[in-house]
Amino acid sequence: MNILEVTSLDHPALLPYSRLTEHQLRQSAEASPNGLFIAESPKVIHVALNAGYEPVSLLCERRHITGDAASIIERCPGLPVYTGDRQLLEQLTGYTLTRGVLAAMKRPVLPTVADVCREARRVVVIQGVSDTTNIGAIFRSAAALGIDAVLLTPDSCDPLNRRSVRVSMGSVFLVPWTFMDLGFNELKEVGFKTAAMALTSNSIALDDPRLKLEERLAIVMGTEGDGLPKEAIEAADYVVRIPMHHQVDSLNVAAAAAVAFWELRPTRTL
Repeated sequence: MNILEVTSLDHPALLPYSRLTEHQLRQSAEASPNGLFIAESPKVIHVALNAGYEPVSLLCERRHITGDAASIIERCPGLPVYTGDRQLLEQLTGYTLTRGVLAAMKRPVLPTVADVCREARRVVVIQGVSDTTNIGAIFRSAAALGIDAVLLTPDSCDPLNRRSVRVSMGSVFLVPWTFMDLGFNELKEVGFKTAAMALTSNSIALDDPRLKLEERLAIVMGTEGDGLPKEAIEAADYVVRIPMHHQVDSLNVAAAAAVAFWELRPTRTL
């Protein structure tokens, strides 16, 4: 084991855990050409390792070396493991390590839209959603409910944001994803119809049978407040609403996504 005792908060190898912002982590070319991200908790780190993500280092309390972190250390021989007292690590990270272990990991090279959609039948497009909790929850539902890929517009939150990863419980490592340009041209080029989730005068109900019959369907989700922009709604093949009761007009975007994923699962196999 390569155990390194933390005695100073200024050690350069500890910057990913302490002073680097999410943007700076993505730009950490000295550690990885594509940058870094932080995975938190043994369960999430194991999911990332199983998916082929490569760790750079671990940070944990001393007691977790033979506890919560032991199985990770065993899987990654020679990996630097930084450790120290809880109080010092709390100063370092800004919060108590209640989940025991943090891992700095290399970011992957993102695939193209065509790559993630090649074998897909159901994908979700996340447009303009910047809340990290919502992104993580959407990924968790996507993984659980059979969505084949996640596509995000550039104005959406990074799925490898520390909180997004934590909320997703590692689901961001299980579903293929990438960023896409605004507009649906890339999706239409690979044979997808688009269903924009929005409340408009011409919205059809989520259980409209035409939707489930589509061989390849992209479900487009927008922000809770403003919803999808007019351009996205007008460009979609379908505009879809979830029928509501008791004067409730909408759901949280993560909840709405889960409902849509389940209802729009394909009825036929290719």
